Amino acid sequence: MDIKSWGDLNLSDGVMATIEELGFESLTPVQAACITTFLSRKDVAVEAVTGSGKTLAFLVPMFEILLKYAPFKKMDVGAIILSPTRELAAQTAEVVDMFLKHIPQFTSILLIGGDTVSKDISNMLEKGANIIVATPGRLDDLFTQNSTLKLTTCVKALEVLILDEADILLDMGFERTINTILGYLPKQRLTGLFSATQTKEMEDLIRAGMRNPVCISVKQKGSLIQRTPITLSNFYMLCDADKKLNTLIWFLTSKAGSKSMVFFSTCASVSYFSCILKELIKHIPVISIHGRMKKNRHKIFSDFKDYESGILLCTDVMARGVDIPDVEWVIQFDPPIYANSFVHRCGRTARIGKTGNALLMLLPNEETYVNFLDVNQKVKLEYMKAPEVADVIPNIKKLASKDRDIFEKGLRAFVSFIRFYQKHGCNLLFRTKDLDIGKLANGYALLKLPKMPELKNIIPLNFKAMDIKFEEISYRDKNREKQRQINLKEFKENPKKKKKMSRKKEEWLKKKWEKKKKQLNKEKKQKKHKYTEQDFEDLARDARLLKKFKKGKISKEEFDAEFDVDLEENGT
Repeated sequence: MDIKSWGDLNLSDGVMATIEELGFESLTPVQAACITTFLSRKDVAVEAVTGSGKTLAFLVPMFEILLKYAPFKKMDVGAIILSPTRELAAQTAEVVDMFLKHIPQFTSILLIGGDTVSKDISNMLEKGANIIVATPGRLDDLFTQNSTLKLTTCVKALEVLILDEADILLDMGFERTINTILGYLPKQRLTGLFSATQTKEMEDLIRAGMRNPVCISVKQKGSLIQRTPITLSNFYMLCDADKKLNTLIWFLTSKAGSKSMVFFSTCASVSYFSCILKELIKHIPVISIHGRMKKNRHKIFSDFKDYESGILLCTDVMARGVDIPDVEWVIQFDPPIYANSFVHRCGRTARIGKTGNALLMLLPNEETYVNFLDVNQKVKLEYMKAPEVADVIPNIKKLASKDRDIFEKGLRAFVSFIRFYQKHGCNLLFRTKDLDIGKLANGYALLKLPKMPELKNIIPLNFKAMDIKFEEISYRDKNREKQRQINLKEFKENPKKKKKMSRKKEEWLKKKWEKKKKQLNKEKKQKKHKYTEQDFEDLARDARLLKKFKKGKISKEEFDAEFDVDLEENGT
Protein backbone atom coordinates (compact mmCIF):
# COMPACT_ATOMS: atom_id res chain seq x y z
CA MET A 1 0.00 0.00 0.00
CA ASP A 2 1.38 3.39 -1.01
CA ILE A 3 0.95 5.66 2.03
CA LYS A 4 0.85 9.33 1.04
CA SER A 5 -1.33 10.98 3.69
CA TRP A 6 -2.64 10.42 7.23
CA GLY A 7 -6.03 9.57 5.72
CA ASP A 8 -4.55 6.51 3.98
CA LEU A 9 -3.78 4.92 7.35
CA ASN A 10 -7.43 4.50 8.48
CA LEU A 11 -6.67 5.81 11.96
CA SER A 12 -9.18 6.19 14.79
CA ASP A 13 -11.07 9.47 15.24
CA GLY A 14 -9.19 10.50 18.40
CA VAL A 15 -5.77 9.98 16.80
CA MET A 16 -6.78 11.85 13.64
CA ALA A 17 -8.20 14.74 15.70
CA THR A 18 -4.84 15.08 17.51
CA ILE A 19 -2.86 15.05 14.26
CA GLU A 20 -5.12 17.80 12.87
CA GLU A 21 -4.63 19.84 16.06
CA LEU A 22 -0.86 19.43 15.77
CA GLY A 23 -1.12 20.76 12.21
CA PHE A 24 0.66 17.94 10.36
CA GLU A 25 -0.90 17.59 6.92
CA SER A 26 1.40 14.96 5.41
CA LEU A 27 3.56 12.13 6.73
CA THR A 28 7.32 12.36 6.90
CA PRO A 29 9.28 9.44 5.37
CA VAL A 30 10.02 7.90 8.79
CA GLN A 31 6.32 8.05 9.74
CA ALA A 32 5.23 6.47 6.47
CA ALA A 33 7.81 3.68 6.83
CA CYS A 34 7.31 2.96 10.52
CA ILE A 35 3.60 3.30 11.39
CA THR A 36 2.25 0.56 9.13
CA THR A 37 5.04 -1.84 10.18
CA PHE A 38 4.41 -1.24 13.88
CA LEU A 39 0.64 -1.60 13.40
CA SER A 40 1.23 -5.00 11.79
CA ARG A 41 2.54 -6.15 15.21
CA LYS A 42 6.24 -6.21 14.31
CA ASP A 43 9.09 -4.90 16.48
CA VAL A 44 10.92 -2.00 14.83
CA ALA A 45 14.42 -0.53 15.10
CA VAL A 46 14.27 2.86 13.40
CA GLU A 47 17.20 5.02 12.33
CA ALA A 48 16.35 8.44 10.92
CA VAL A 49 17.95 11.89 10.96
CA THR A 50 17.13 14.12 13.88
CA GLY A 51 14.04 16.30 13.43
CA SER A 52 12.36 13.84 11.06
CA GLY A 53 9.17 13.27 13.06
CA LYS A 54 10.08 10.17 15.08
CA THR A 55 7.81 11.09 18.02
CA LEU A 56 4.60 10.76 16.01
CA ALA A 57 6.07 7.70 14.29
CA PHE A 58 5.79 5.82 17.58
CA LEU A 59 2.92 7.64 19.35
CA VAL A 60 0.38 7.11 16.54
CA PRO A 61 0.75 3.30 16.35
CA MET A 62 1.06 3.12 20.15
CA PHE A 63 -2.36 4.72 20.64
CA GLU A 64 -3.91 2.64 17.87
CA ILE A 65 -2.66 -0.56 19.55
CA LEU A 66 -3.87 0.57 23.00
CA LEU A 67 -7.32 1.39 21.57
CA LYS A 68 -7.50 -2.09 20.12
CA TYR A 69 -6.92 -3.66 23.56
CA ALA A 70 -8.98 -1.13 25.57
CA PRO A 71 -10.41 -0.85 28.14
CA PHE A 72 -7.51 -0.99 30.60
CA LYS A 73 -7.95 -1.00 34.36
CA LYS A 74 -6.77 2.06 36.30
CA MET A 75 -3.41 0.51 37.27
CA ASP A 76 -2.80 -1.44 34.05
CA VAL A 77 0.29 -0.12 32.27
CA GLY A 78 -0.29 -0.56 28.54
CA ALA A 79 2.68 1.41 27.23
CA ILE A 80 6.08 2.62 28.49
CA ILE A 81 8.19 5.27 26.76
CA LEU A 82 11.79 5.61 28.00
CA SER A 83 13.78 8.78 27.27
CA PRO A 84 17.40 9.63 28.17
CA THR A 85 16.76 13.09 29.67
CA ARG A 86 14.10 14.83 31.71
CA GLU A 87 13.58 17.45 29.02
CA LEU A 88 12.91 14.90 26.28
CA ALA A 89 10.64 12.87 28.56
CA ALA A 90 8.67 16.00 29.52
CA GLN A 91 8.36 17.00 25.87
CA THR A 92 7.04 13.56 24.90
CA ALA A 93 4.60 13.66 27.82
CA GLU A 94 3.21 16.96 26.51
CA VAL A 95 2.47 15.36 23.12
CA VAL A 96 0.92 12.33 24.86
CA ASP A 97 -1.36 14.72 26.79
CA MET A 98 -2.52 16.25 23.50
CA PHE A 99 -3.61 12.79 22.35
CA LEU A 100 -5.36 12.18 25.67
CA LYS A 101 -7.59 15.25 25.15
CA HIS A 102 -9.17 13.33 22.26
CA ILE A 103 -8.69 9.83 23.75
CA PRO A 104 -9.76 10.38 27.39
CA GLN A 105 -10.17 6.68 28.27
CA PHE A 106 -6.43 6.43 29.03
CA THR A 107 -4.31 8.02 31.75
CA SER A 108 -0.61 8.89 31.68
CA ILE A 109 2.13 9.82 34.12
CA LEU A 110 5.55 11.44 33.77
CA LEU A 111 8.24 9.81 35.93
CA ILE A 112 11.46 11.83 36.03
CA GLY A 113 13.82 13.16 38.68
CA GLY A 114 12.95 16.27 40.65
CA ASP A 115 10.18 14.94 42.88
CA THR A 116 10.51 12.15 45.42
CA VAL A 117 9.74 8.53 44.53
CA SER A 118 6.98 8.50 47.17
CA LYS A 119 5.25 11.44 45.46
CA ASP A 120 5.36 9.62 42.11
CA ILE A 121 3.87 6.53 43.76
CA SER A 122 1.01 8.48 45.37
CA ASN A 123 0.26 10.26 42.04
CA MET A 124 0.18 6.93 40.23
CA LEU A 125 -2.06 5.29 42.83
CA GLU A 126 -4.42 8.27 42.74
CA LYS A 127 -4.66 8.86 38.98
CA GLY A 128 -3.51 5.58 37.46
CA ALA A 129 -1.09 5.26 34.57
CA ASN A 130 -1.98 3.36 31.40
CA ILE A 131 0.94 5.16 29.71
CA ILE A 132 4.24 5.81 31.48
CA VAL A 133 6.75 8.31 30.10
CA ALA A 134 9.95 8.05 32.14
CA THR A 135 13.69 8.29 32.44
CA PRO A 136 15.30 4.87 33.12
CA GLY A 137 16.65 5.72 36.56
CA ARG A 138 13.30 6.82 37.99
CA LEU A 139 11.39 3.88 36.49
CA ASP A 140 13.97 1.50 37.93
CA ASP A 141 13.46 3.16 41.33
CA LEU A 142 9.73 2.46 41.16
CA PHE A 143 10.35 -1.19 40.31
CA THR A 144 12.86 -1.75 43.09
CA GLN A 145 12.19 0.71 45.92
CA ASN A 146 8.51 0.32 46.79
CA SER A 147 6.07 -2.28 47.99
CA THR A 148 2.77 -0.35 47.96
CA LEU A 149 2.64 0.17 44.18
CA LYS A 150 3.65 -3.33 42.97
CA LEU A 151 4.63 -2.05 39.53
CA THR A 152 5.71 -5.54 38.46
CA THR A 153 2.03 -6.55 38.60
CA CYS A 154 0.86 -3.39 36.79
CA VAL A 155 3.15 -3.99 33.78
CA LYS A 156 1.73 -7.46 33.07
CA ALA A 157 -0.76 -5.67 30.79
CA LEU A 158 2.08 -4.03 28.78
CA GLU A 159 1.52 -3.96 25.02
CA VAL A 160 4.11 -1.42 23.80
CA LEU A 161 7.63 -0.46 24.90
CA ILE A 162 9.37 2.49 23.23
CA LEU A 163 13.03 3.43 23.69
CA ASP A 164 13.39 6.96 22.36
CA GLU A 165 16.92 8.10 21.40
CA ALA A 166 17.94 4.51 22.16
CA ASP A 167 21.62 4.95 21.30
CA ILE A 168 22.11 7.79 23.77
CA LEU A 169 20.17 5.85 26.41
CA LEU A 170 22.90 3.24 26.24
CA ASP A 171 25.71 5.75 25.74
CA MET A 172 24.76 7.58 28.96
CA GLY A 173 25.39 4.43 30.97
CA PHE A 174 21.78 3.27 31.28
CA GLU A 175 22.48 -0.13 29.72
CA ARG A 176 22.42 -2.02 33.03
CA THR A 177 19.30 -0.13 34.21
CA ILE A 178 17.46 -0.85 30.96
CA ASN A 179 18.36 -4.53 31.17
CA THR A 180 16.97 -4.56 34.72
CA ILE A 181 13.73 -2.91 33.52
CA LEU A 182 13.44 -5.36 30.61
CA GLY A 183 13.63 -8.18 33.15
CA TYR A 184 10.39 -6.98 34.77
CA LEU A 185 8.45 -6.62 31.49
CA PRO A 186 6.44 -9.33 29.73
CA LYS A 187 8.15 -10.92 26.71
CA GLN A 188 4.95 -10.79 24.61
CA ARG A 189 5.03 -7.09 23.78
CA LEU A 190 5.81 -4.79 20.89
CA THR A 191 9.14 -2.98 21.14
CA GLY A 192 10.30 0.05 19.19
CA LEU A 193 13.82 1.50 19.21
CA PHE A 194 14.07 5.00 17.74
CA SER A 195 17.34 6.79 17.14
CA ALA A 196 19.32 9.01 14.81
CA THR A 197 22.32 6.65 14.83
CA GLN A 198 22.95 2.93 15.23
CA THR A 199 25.64 1.74 17.68
CA LYS A 200 27.07 -1.62 18.74
CA GLU A 201 25.23 -1.31 22.08
CA MET A 202 21.97 -0.81 20.20
CA GLU A 203 22.64 -3.89 18.08
CA ASP A 204 23.21 -5.89 21.29
CA LEU A 205 19.93 -4.60 22.71
CA ILE A 206 18.08 -5.45 19.48
CA ARG A 207 19.34 -9.03 19.73
CA ALA A 208 18.55 -9.30 23.45
CA GLY A 209 15.21 -7.52 23.75
CA MET A 210 13.42 -7.78 20.39
CA ARG A 211 11.78 -10.57 18.38
CA ASN A 212 12.83 -10.52 14.71
CA PRO A 213 12.69 -6.73 14.43
CA VAL A 214 12.20 -4.86 11.18
CA CYS A 215 15.12 -2.43 10.81
CA ILE A 216 14.02 0.82 9.17
CA SER A 217 16.65 3.30 8.04
CA VAL A 218 15.29 6.48 6.47
CA LYS A 219 17.72 8.65 4.49
CA GLN A 220 16.91 12.06 3.09
CA LYS A 221 16.48 12.62 -0.64
CA GLY A 222 19.58 13.63 -2.52
CA SER A 223 22.08 11.74 -0.37
CA LEU A 224 22.92 8.09 0.16
CA ILE A 225 24.16 8.88 3.67
CA GLN A 226 22.66 11.98 5.24
CA ARG A 227 23.26 12.53 8.95
CA THR A 228 21.88 16.08 9.19
CA PRO A 229 18.73 17.57 7.63
CA ILE A 230 19.24 18.85 4.07
CA THR A 231 17.62 22.14 5.11
CA LEU A 232 20.49 22.78 7.57
CA SER A 233 23.41 25.06 6.64
CA ASN A 234 26.62 23.99 8.43
CA PHE A 235 29.49 26.44 9.03
CA TYR A 236 32.76 26.46 10.93
CA MET A 237 34.92 29.33 12.16
CA LEU A 238 38.54 29.44 13.35
CA CYS A 239 39.30 31.69 16.34
CA ASP A 240 42.33 32.06 18.59
CA ALA A 241 41.60 31.02 22.17
CA ASP A 242 41.86 34.59 23.48
CA LYS A 243 39.40 35.89 20.85
CA LYS A 244 36.82 33.13 20.88
CA LEU A 245 34.58 34.63 23.58
CA ASN A 246 34.75 38.07 21.94
CA THR A 247 33.60 36.51 18.66
CA LEU A 248 30.76 34.60 20.34
CA ILE A 249 29.42 37.75 22.01
CA TRP A 250 29.59 39.66 18.72
CA PHE A 251 27.87 36.82 16.88
CA LEU A 252 25.02 36.50 19.38
CA THR A 253 24.51 40.25 19.45
CA SER A 254 24.37 40.35 15.64
CA LYS A 255 21.60 37.71 15.74
CA ALA A 256 19.41 39.71 18.16
CA GLY A 257 15.76 38.99 17.46
CA SER A 258 16.41 35.31 16.66
CA LYS A 259 16.54 32.21 18.83
CA SER A 260 19.96 30.64 19.43
CA MET A 261 21.39 27.68 21.35
CA VAL A 262 25.04 27.63 22.44
CA PHE A 263 26.65 24.30 23.40
CA PHE A 264 29.56 24.07 25.85
CA SER A 265 31.61 21.09 26.93
CA THR A 266 30.95 21.18 30.68
CA CYS A 267 28.38 22.24 33.28
CA ALA A 268 30.96 24.61 34.84
CA SER A 269 31.40 26.38 31.48
CA VAL A 270 27.65 26.85 31.08
CA SER A 271 27.41 28.24 34.61
CA TYR A 272 30.31 30.68 34.06
CA PHE A 273 29.51 31.92 30.58
CA SER A 274 25.82 32.43 31.40
CA CYS A 275 26.92 34.85 34.19
CA ILE A 276 29.15 36.68 31.72
CA LEU A 277 26.62 36.91 28.89
CA LYS A 278 23.85 38.12 31.21
CA GLU A 279 26.14 41.00 32.24
CA LEU A 280 27.30 41.89 28.72
CA ILE A 281 24.19 41.24 26.59
CA LYS A 282 21.41 43.10 28.35
CA HIS A 283 18.89 43.40 25.50
CA ILE A 284 18.57 39.64 24.78
CA PRO A 285 17.21 37.07 27.28
CA VAL A 286 19.99 34.64 28.31
CA ILE A 287 19.15 31.41 30.16
CA SER A 288 21.03 28.18 30.84
CA ILE A 289 20.49 24.44 31.37
CA HIS A 290 22.97 21.75 32.35
CA GLY A 291 22.91 18.29 33.90
CA ARG A 292 23.83 19.36 37.44
CA MET A 293 20.83 21.65 37.75
CA LYS A 294 18.38 19.81 39.99
CA LYS A 295 15.58 22.38 40.12
CA ASN A 296 13.70 24.49 37.56
CA ARG A 297 15.14 22.62 34.56
CA HIS A 298 11.69 21.83 33.22
CA LYS A 299 10.48 25.42 33.75
CA ILE A 300 13.57 26.91 32.03
CA PHE A 301 13.15 24.52 29.10
CA SER A 302 9.42 25.28 28.85
CA ASP A 303 10.01 29.05 29.03
CA PHE A 304 12.62 29.00 26.26
CA LYS A 305 10.24 27.09 23.98
CA ASP A 306 7.82 30.03 24.31
CA TYR A 307 10.44 32.73 23.67
CA GLU A 308 10.26 34.57 20.36
CA SER A 309 13.97 35.37 20.68
CA GLY A 310 16.70 34.56 23.18
CA ILE A 311 19.85 32.59 23.94
CA LEU A 312 20.01 29.18 25.64
CA LEU A 313 23.41 28.07 26.94
CA CYS A 314 23.58 24.33 27.53
CA THR A 315 25.57 21.09 27.62
CA ASP A 316 24.77 17.93 25.66
CA VAL A 317 21.83 17.34 28.01
CA MET A 318 19.91 19.37 25.38
CA ALA A 319 21.50 17.75 22.34
CA ARG A 320 19.07 14.90 21.79
CA GLY A 321 15.45 14.77 20.72
CA VAL A 322 14.17 17.98 22.34
CA ASP A 323 12.02 20.04 20.00
CA ILE A 324 12.33 23.79 20.55
CA PRO A 325 10.37 25.82 17.98
CA ASP A 326 12.08 28.31 15.68
CA VAL A 327 15.73 27.88 16.73
CA GLU A 328 17.60 29.72 13.98
CA TRP A 329 21.20 29.16 15.08
CA VAL A 330 22.98 26.35 16.92
CA ILE A 331 26.48 27.41 17.98
CA GLN A 332 29.02 24.88 19.26
CA PHE A 333 31.49 26.91 21.31
CA ASP A 334 33.33 23.70 22.23
CA PRO A 335 33.56 20.66 19.95
CA PRO A 336 31.57 17.71 21.33
CA ILE A 337 33.43 14.91 23.10
CA TYR A 338 32.02 12.36 20.61
CA ALA A 339 31.60 12.99 16.89
CA ASN A 340 28.00 11.74 16.67
CA SER A 341 26.99 14.37 19.27
CA PHE A 342 27.88 16.99 16.65
CA VAL A 343 24.98 15.77 14.49
CA HIS A 344 22.55 15.76 17.40
CA ARG A 345 23.50 19.26 18.52
CA CYS A 346 22.94 20.56 14.98
CA GLY A 347 19.59 18.80 14.93
CA ARG A 348 18.05 21.31 17.36
CA THR A 349 17.44 23.51 14.32
CA ALA A 350 16.14 22.78 10.79
CA ARG A 351 13.49 20.44 12.17
CA ILE A 352 10.60 18.89 10.19
CA GLY A 353 11.55 20.54 6.91
CA LYS A 354 12.32 24.01 8.29
CA THR A 355 15.59 25.79 7.55
CA GLY A 356 18.30 26.41 10.13
CA ASN A 357 21.98 27.17 10.66
CA ALA A 358 24.78 25.64 12.72
CA LEU A 359 28.19 27.10 13.54
CA LEU A 360 31.16 25.19 14.97
CA MET A 361 33.81 27.39 16.62
CA LEU A 362 37.29 25.84 16.51
CA LEU A 363 40.78 26.81 17.60
CA PRO A 364 43.31 26.98 14.74
CA ASN A 365 44.98 23.73 15.88
CA GLU A 366 41.58 21.96 15.67
CA GLU A 367 40.86 22.60 11.96
CA THR A 368 41.53 18.94 11.04
CA TYR A 369 38.28 18.12 12.88
CA VAL A 370 36.37 19.54 9.88
CA ASN A 371 37.79 16.81 7.61
CA PHE A 372 37.16 14.23 10.32
CA LEU A 373 33.45 15.18 10.45
CA ASP A 374 33.26 14.92 6.67
CA VAL A 375 34.64 11.36 6.73
CA ASN A 376 33.20 10.11 10.02
CA GLN A 377 29.78 11.77 10.08
CA LYS A 378 29.30 12.55 6.35
CA VAL A 379 28.79 16.24 7.21
CA LYS A 380 30.38 18.98 5.12
CA LEU A 381 31.04 22.35 6.77
CA GLU A 382 31.42 25.68 4.98
CA TYR A 383 34.13 28.06 6.18
CA MET A 384 32.98 31.32 7.79
CA LYS A 385 35.70 33.90 8.43
CA ALA A 386 35.93 35.28 11.96
CA PRO A 387 35.65 39.10 11.92
CA GLU A 388 37.74 41.58 13.88
CA VAL A 389 35.61 42.43 16.92
CA ALA A 390 35.80 44.53 20.08
CA ASP A 391 37.73 43.09 23.02
CA VAL A 392 35.40 42.56 26.00
CA ILE A 393 37.89 40.55 28.09
CA PRO A 394 39.00 43.60 30.18
CA ASN A 395 35.34 44.23 31.05
CA ILE A 396 34.91 40.61 32.20
CA LYS A 397 38.09 40.76 34.31
CA LYS A 398 36.73 43.90 35.93
CA LEU A 399 33.49 42.06 36.76
CA ALA A 400 35.44 39.11 38.21
CA SER A 401 37.57 41.40 40.38
CA LYS A 402 34.38 42.79 41.97
CA ASP A 403 32.43 39.55 42.36
CA ARG A 404 34.03 36.44 43.82
CA ASP A 405 31.27 34.27 42.32
CA ILE A 406 32.33 35.17 38.76
CA PHE A 407 36.03 34.89 39.70
CA GLU A 408 35.56 31.34 41.09
CA LYS A 409 33.25 30.20 38.30
CA GLY A 410 35.84 31.28 35.74
CA LEU A 411 38.52 29.15 37.43
CA ARG A 412 36.20 26.13 37.63
CA ALA A 413 35.18 26.50 33.97
CA PHE A 414 38.83 26.68 32.88
CA VAL A 415 39.77 23.57 34.91
CA SER A 416 36.76 21.62 33.60
CA PHE A 417 37.64 22.55 30.00
CA ILE A 418 41.24 21.33 30.35
CA ARG A 419 39.97 18.02 31.76
CA PHE A 420 37.32 17.71 29.06
CA TYR A 421 40.05 18.22 26.47
CA GLN A 422 42.19 15.46 28.00
CA LYS A 423 39.29 12.98 27.74
CA HIS A 424 38.15 13.99 24.26
CA GLY A 425 36.99 11.05 22.13
CA CYS A 426 39.13 12.37 19.25
CA ASN A 427 42.33 12.65 21.30
CA LEU A 428 44.54 12.34 18.23
CA LEU A 429 43.14 15.66 17.00
CA PHE A 430 42.47 17.35 20.35
CA ARG A 431 45.72 17.21 22.29
CA THR A 432 46.24 19.15 25.50
CA LYS A 433 49.86 19.81 24.58
CA ASP A 434 48.67 21.76 21.50
CA LEU A 435 46.67 24.23 23.63
CA ASP A 436 48.10 27.70 24.16
CA ILE A 437 47.40 27.85 27.91
CA GLY A 438 48.16 31.60 28.10
CA LYS A 439 45.74 32.51 25.33
CA LEU A 440 43.14 30.12 26.74
CA ALA A 441 43.40 31.69 30.21
CA ASN A 442 42.99 35.15 28.67
CA GLY A 443 40.03 33.89 26.65
CA TYR A 444 38.37 32.77 29.91
CA ALA A 445 39.16 36.21 31.38
CA LEU A 446 40.98 34.65 34.34
CA LEU A 447 42.57 36.90 36.94
CA LYS A 448 45.08 34.14 37.75
CA LEU A 449 45.80 30.55 36.75
CA PRO A 450 44.27 27.84 38.93
CA LYS A 451 46.43 25.29 40.76
CA MET A 452 45.99 21.98 38.96
CA PRO A 453 48.31 19.02 38.23
CA GLU A 454 47.80 19.42 34.48
CA LEU A 455 49.56 22.82 34.57
CA LYS A 456 52.50 21.71 36.70
CA ASN A 457 55.83 22.87 35.20
CA ILE A 458 53.97 24.85 32.50
CA ILE A 459 54.95 28.51 32.21
CA PRO A 460 52.30 29.99 29.91
CA LEU A 461 53.21 32.75 27.52
CA ASN A 462 50.86 35.68 26.84
CA PHE A 463 49.32 35.54 30.33
CA LYS A 464 49.99 37.61 33.41
CA ALA A 465 48.03 37.32 36.64
CA MET A 466 46.41 40.53 37.87
CA ASP A 467 48.32 42.31 40.60
CA ILE A 468 45.59 42.22 43.25
CA LYS A 469 44.93 40.42 46.55
CA PHE A 470 42.63 37.61 45.44
CA GLU A 471 41.50 36.77 48.99
CA GLU A 472 40.02 40.28 49.24
CA ILE A 473 37.64 39.78 46.29
CA SER A 474 34.20 39.61 47.89
CA TYR A 475 30.92 38.03 46.85
CA ARG A 476 28.31 40.40 45.51
CA ASP A 477 25.78 38.31 47.45
CA LYS A 478 25.94 39.70 51.01
CA ASN A 479 24.92 36.44 52.70
CA ARG A 480 27.61 34.45 50.90
CA GLU A 481 30.21 37.09 51.74
CA LYS A 482 29.17 37.09 55.40
CA GLN A 483 29.62 33.30 55.58
CA ARG A 484 32.99 33.55 53.80
CA GLN A 485 34.23 36.06 56.35
CA ILE A 486 33.14 33.74 59.19
CA ASN A 487 35.02 30.86 57.56
CA LEU A 488 38.14 33.03 57.07
CA LYS A 489 38.07 34.10 60.71
CA GLU A 490 37.76 30.47 61.90
CA PHE A 491 40.65 29.45 59.65
CA LYS A 492 42.90 32.24 60.95
CA GLU A 493 42.13 31.30 64.56
CA ASN A 494 42.68 27.57 63.94
CA PRO A 495 44.55 26.98 60.66
CA LYS A 496 45.10 23.24 61.38
CA LYS A 497 41.38 22.54 61.80
CA LYS A 498 40.08 20.47 58.90
CA LYS A 499 37.16 21.88 56.98
CA LYS A 500 34.06 19.85 57.78
CA MET A 501 32.63 18.07 54.78
CA SER A 502 29.01 18.95 54.03
CA ARG A 503 26.43 16.24 54.67
CA LYS A 504 25.35 16.38 51.04
CA LYS A 505 28.90 15.82 49.75
CA GLU A 506 29.48 13.05 52.33
CA GLU A 507 26.35 11.20 51.13
CA TRP A 508 27.39 11.69 47.48
CA LEU A 509 30.87 10.25 48.13
CA LYS A 510 29.36 7.32 50.04
CA LYS A 511 27.01 6.49 47.13
CA LYS A 512 29.87 6.86 44.66
CA TRP A 513 32.03 4.46 46.68
CA GLU A 514 29.21 1.91 47.00
CA LYS A 515 28.65 2.06 43.23
CA LYS A 516 32.37 1.62 42.57
CA LYS A 517 32.52 -1.28 45.03
CA LYS A 518 29.64 -3.09 43.28
CA GLN A 519 31.31 -2.55 39.89
CA LEU A 520 34.64 -3.93 41.16
CA ASN A 521 32.93 -6.99 42.65
CA LYS A 522 31.08 -7.61 39.39
CA GLU A 523 34.29 -7.29 37.35
CA LYS A 524 36.03 -9.66 39.78
CA LYS A 525 33.31 -12.30 39.30
CA GLN A 526 33.33 -11.84 35.53
CA LYS A 527 37.11 -12.22 35.45
CA LYS A 528 36.90 -15.45 37.46
CA HIS A 529 34.39 -17.00 35.05
CA LYS A 530 35.48 -15.45 31.78
CA TYR A 531 35.04 -17.70 28.75
CA THR A 532 36.13 -16.77 25.27
CA GLU A 533 34.06 -17.27 22.13
CA GLN A 534 36.51 -20.02 21.13
CA ASP A 535 35.78 -21.87 24.41
CA PHE A 536 32.06 -21.96 23.57
CA GLU A 537 32.74 -23.11 19.99
CA ASP A 538 35.00 -25.93 21.26
CA LEU A 539 32.35 -26.97 23.78
CA ALA A 540 29.68 -27.14 21.06
CA ARG A 541 32.01 -29.17 18.78
CA ASP A 542 32.75 -31.65 21.58
CA ALA A 543 29.03 -32.06 22.30
CA ARG A 544 28.35 -32.85 18.62
CA LEU A 545 31.15 -35.48 18.57
CA LEU A 546 29.82 -37.15 21.73
CA LYS A 547 26.33 -37.28 20.22
CA LYS A 548 27.69 -38.93 17.01
CA PHE A 549 29.68 -41.47 19.05
CA LYS A 550 26.66 -42.44 21.17
CA LYS A 551 24.56 -42.94 18.02
CA GLY A 552 27.30 -45.14 16.50
CA LYS A 553 27.97 -42.77 13.61
CA ILE A 554 31.72 -42.73 14.38
CA SER A 555 34.05 -45.36 15.92
CA LYS A 556 35.82 -45.04 19.26
CA GLU A 557 39.13 -44.50 17.43
CA GLU A 558 37.62 -41.68 15.34
CA PHE A 559 36.07 -40.20 18.47
CA ASP A 560 39.40 -40.32 20.35
CA ALA A 561 41.26 -38.80 17.42
CA GLU A 562 38.74 -35.97 16.97
CA PHE A 563 38.36 -35.44 20.72
CA ASP A 564 42.15 -35.30 21.10
CA VAL A 565 42.21 -37.78 24.01
CA ASP A 566 45.70 -38.75 25.24
CA LEU A 567 45.17 -42.38 26.35
CA GLU A 568 48.45 -42.76 28.25
CA GLU A 569 48.05 -39.49 30.13
CA ASN A 570 44.51 -40.44 31.17
CA GLY A 571 45.61 -43.89 32.33
CA THR A 572 43.28 -45.85 30.01
